[in-house]
Amino acid sequence: MEIPTPVLSELYEQMLLIRFFETEAEREYKAALIGGYCHLSSGQEAATVGTTHALESGDLLVTGYRCHGFALARGVPPESVMAELFGRASGCAHGRGGSMHLLDVSRGYYGGWGIVAGQLPIATGLALGLVRQKRHQMVLCELGDGAVNMGAWHESLNLAAVWRLPVVFLVINNEYGMGTSVQRASAVTDLHMRAAAYGMNSERVDGDDLGAVLEASTKLMATAREERTPAVLELVTYRYRGHSVADPGLAYRTPDEIAEHIAKDPLNRVRTLLSAAGMSDGEFDELEVNAQGKVAAAVEWARADAAPEVSELAKGMYAPGSAAQFARMLAGAPYGERELVFAGGLGQ
Repeated sequence: MEIPTPVLSELYEQMLLIRFFETEAEREYKAALIGGYCHLSSGQEAATVGTTHALESGDLLVTGYRCHGFALARGVPPESVMAELFGRASGCAHGRGGSMHLLDVSRGYYGGWGIVAGQLPIATGLALGLVRQKRHQMVLCELGDGAVNMGAWHESLNLAAVWRLPVVFLVINNEYGMGTSVQRASAVTDLHMRAAAYGMNSERVDGDDLGAVLEASTKLMATAREERTPAVLELVTYRYRGHSVADPGLAYRTPDEIAEHIAKDPLNRVRTLLSAAGMSDGEFDELEVNAQGKVAAAVEWARADAAPEVSELAKGMYAPGSAAQFARMLAGAPYGERELVFAGGLGQ
């Protein structure tokens, strides 16, 4: 798919932002300013940006936990994303979610989910909601190659097919589920072929080719919106870093393998296209400086931001008026006690 030069330049800038953001996130994590887990998507920028660009404003997005790039590509401000990684009050999840649980409902982004394949039933339910509300949008559900071996994958695809739900399951196949290669974990390594078991359309493309990603995404998403036809899109790509920042990523793959993929870097492939279209080295330098500046400003914002109040920790856990629903779950509730009493002491 040939992308107009102004759009290609815009997408390249998004890819640069994600690459620099992930590099800085790793640095801040190693400086102990980011807690919990931190999963980077360096090397997967074309897959992330291409699919997100194909979304319309009313479409919904659900992802797994490698979600920094998807949040940024969907338009969540870098300051809001970095503040969430730092656990700050102005983070996109108000400091409660961290790296694996970014979200911005105002932009149709219903979150990163930390449980492998846990987002698939959520996405399927969101698609059912769109149908019942008679809305002509669709849901993009991103998952990793490891999630296709979970039970939730089969259950969600089956329901989506039976009920003809407008959802595209996006498999980011970066060749490794944690430290296990797809070849060792999956009997069928062309993962998109599993869609045939549910009568679904599917496609497999080079996830480092921005044009191919955008073309396949646009087609399958349009069919989902217009015909309520679910589909599976597999994008074959690669992550340069380990499974998480705590994983060097060298125990199960060689430096030569990593170098081979870096030689086909998706940013360089887009840069080649833009160079052929007449973009100068000075313009490339300016885009890089702008992206680096945005990341630096995001870090400065996150460092200065306040931590959320402890008193706000449980805010939003339960909907207003739900107290009666949970009353019977309290200690001793079925028998009316206000507290537990142990006859003869705790040891008897």
